[in-house]
This record gives sequence, structure tokens and C-alpha cells, in this order.
Amino acid sequence: MKLDGKIALVTGASRGIGRAVAVELSRLGAEVALVGRDREALQESVTACTNARPGAEAAFFEGNVTDRAAMDRIVGEVTSRFGRLDCAVANAGQSVDALLLRLKTETIDHLLDVNLKSAFHLCAAVAKPMMKQRSGSIVLMTSIVGITGNAGQAAYAASKAGLIALCKSLAKELGSRNIRVNAVAPGLIETAMTEKMPDAAREFLIKQAALGRAGKPEDVSGVVAFLCSDAAGYITGQTLVVDGGILM
Repeated sequence: MKLDGKIALVTGASRGIGRAVAVELSRLGAEVALVGRDREALQESVTACTNARPGAEAAFFEGNVTDRAAMDRIVGEVTSRFGRLDCAVANAGQSVDALLLRLKTETIDHLLDVNLKSAFHLCAAVAKPMMKQRSGSIVLMTSIVGITGNAGQAAYAASKAGLIALCKSLAKELGSRNIRVNAVAPGLIETAMTEKMPDAAREFLIKQAALGRAGKPEDVSGVVAFLCSDAAGYITGQTLVVDGGILM
């Protein structure tokens, strides 16, 4: 599987799954634009990309993914620098756990902004150049919680479920322009976010997994790269679950 000549943009690329996705896309031949707000961490991701493929071009673009104007600006800068945009990965996301009666309105708003609205902003921004070139692949990072729900994660699960609906709707809306839209739903993946989980919850999920282990960011990045590649040229509107066999 090769991505030679493709230009890819990844949000939430400063660490975890986002960094792994950027590195894998770079390794396979893509030139990568990394988006986030942590300049130092983004630079580390750029270095990881160029280490994965010496001579690769990777650059970071600072901005708030929850700001529509910022995303329009960043996509404009990316297309100006690279000339086109073939793949976009909406990976930015956060999790805040709280039972319904303790769930604050500002927490709901924050999770919807970061997890769901940011994807709307990215898709709207990248659709413009992709429609002009009549090709493109968009990948939305959801979660198995968006499929199953989970006690204490109503806001997080709702925001992730919204991404699945967004994926299906945009696949139908943009398909005539040869733009594919898919989603990836990770399970328990070893990241800074899941390190905060209680040990009991973590062990429960590992026991539920047919493979008997937590996943690594690299387990997800290969699936994203596949969806960005021409090998997935007839796949759109789908949610691929990457969870080691938790949901079966």
C-alpha cells in the first residue's frame, strides 16, 4: 500500500493516535500537514514523520480546530504550500467522564465542540479543494463508545455517535464528486487519554477483547492509512471498528 504523491492533513496530530497516523501516512509516501495547538509537541510529530521516511515533507499548522475561521485559514495555507489536498483525518478529541446528573452544561458544550463540531469545520474546509479536484478521502475518528454507549460517558458517546452520522451523511453528499468519507472506531488504545482510566475499567475491557490486550496507536494508524489509500477506492460511508474483538 502506497500513498506516494498524496497530501494529507491530520488534526490532533501532536500525540497519541494522531501522531501515529501522521507518521504512518508519511512512511507510506504522503506529505503531511499536522494540525494542533501545542507547538512543541507538533514539532516532535514532524520530526517523527521525517524520521519515518527521510526526505519526507511534513509541516505543522497551529490553530484551534473548534474555530471555523481557523480551519478555513489552515486548509488554505496547506493547499497553498502543497498545491492540493488528498486526505483529511479528523482526529482531534477529548474525553470527560461524568454521570448525567453531574454533567455540567459547559462540559457538554466543550465535548461537542472538540469532538463533533471540529469535524464539521474540517470537513467544510477540505471539501472545497477536494470538490474542485474531484477526489479526496476524509476519515473521522470516532469510538466504539459511539456505537455502544457507556455509563458515565453520555456526552462523550453522543459526540462520537454524531461523527458516525456525519460520516454517512457526507458520504452521500460528496460521493458524486469522488470524495469518500469513512470513520474509524477504536476500542481501548494505549494513549494519554486512556491512561487516566481506572484500573478496573481498563482490565474489564482487556478481558472483553478477543485478542486479550489493549491496542496501540499503530493498530489504528494502519487502518486510517488504508482508508486514505487508493486500495479503499470503493469504500465510503463505513465505520471500521479497531478494538481487538471487544464488539462481536
